[in-house]
Amino acid sequence: MHHAVIMAGGPGTRLWPLSRPSRPKQLLRLFGGRSLLQLARERLAGLFEPANTWVITSAHYIEQVAGELPDVPRDNLIGEPSARDTANAIGLAANLLARRDAVATMAVFTADHLIRPQEQFAAAVRNALDATDQHPHSLVTFGIRPRSPHTGYGYLRRGARLGSKLYRVAEFKEKPNLETAERYLASGEYYWNSGMFVWRVTTILGALDRLLPDNAARLRDLAAHWTAWQRGGGAAAAHQYEQLRKISIDYAIMEKADNVLMVEMDCEWQDLGSWVAVGETATPDGAGNAILAPRALPVEAERNIVVSESDHLLVLFGVSGLVVVHADDATLICPREHAQRVKALVERHAKLLGLGDC
Repeated sequence: MHHAVIMAGGPGTRLWPLSRPSRPKQLLRLFGGRSLLQLARERLAGLFEPANTWVITSAHYIEQVAGELPDVPRDNLIGEPSARDTANAIGLAANLLARRDAVATMAVFTADHLIRPQEQFAAAVRNALDATDQHPHSLVTFGIRPRSPHTGYGYLRRGARLGSKLYRVAEFKEKPNLETAERYLASGEYYWNSGMFVWRVTTILGALDRLLPDNAARLRDLAAHWTAWQRGGGAAAAHQYEQLRKISIDYAIMEKADNVLMVEMDCEWQDLGSWVAVGETATPDGAGNAILAPRALPVEAERNIVVSESDHLLVLFGVSGLVVVHADDATLICPREHAQRVKALVERHAKLLGLGDC
């Protein structure tokens, strides 16, 4: 049976001041009154039944996630005791899923991307599910055809073609410098690494056993005792989880495996990892201002990004190239070129900003 797992655990510190430890970016309502998590769930409608849809998130966000997704069974919401990166989030979900359906096909999606149009996304997912049926011992990922020489994404190099928009992955590449990214774009052989996957649950668990054995054994034990720990042994689970080596699924598995396939996902795909990226999702006005706010008035203003969830009036007069983000208790103003540094700002001044230790 086909199951979908949505990863929704990151705090999103790059999107401060709207994103906070108590309300991460996947719960922000910046796109037509819908949260990124709700949009991620809606993209899966018609592809996966609600009963076969799972969300792995921070234990701190479980109640908020349940409120966002009332059609997803509560038992399908997995609360990580702490953040140990994507290899462990996926490994825990795979182990829990395997205890319910030992021969499941598991599709892994993110909750911090904007992907459209829906029809092309769905076609790529169906293609990947078919590829997993035809190649049950393979790990299938999605590659996004690059629109620019982006230096903030990892890349996949396309190998031999196996079918319609289906290829072997010849190589994983880390985030490149601009010159290298321009060469990747010109070659036509490279794709952005989407961080989304499809595989048999037995295949990914086997890969974890081979390539990350210590974590795999601990994750298996965590899953075996998960229900009991959730009913009163949370401290024990948290201690066990803290012992896991913190590592991403790409470093732990995908870059080392020799059975990786790629489905081309021919979609608009936007990783919302900064306020500039969020601004790129809006249609700019005649002066290049990107407005994602109910009430904003740019006057003699150019190339600004303005974001707010409230009806507080924001007036930008005679300024250009700024990011202005309004929250009820804080406002961020910075040049666009500093938007990638917001995470460092938050980490450096967390206590002053009332965020504790980030």
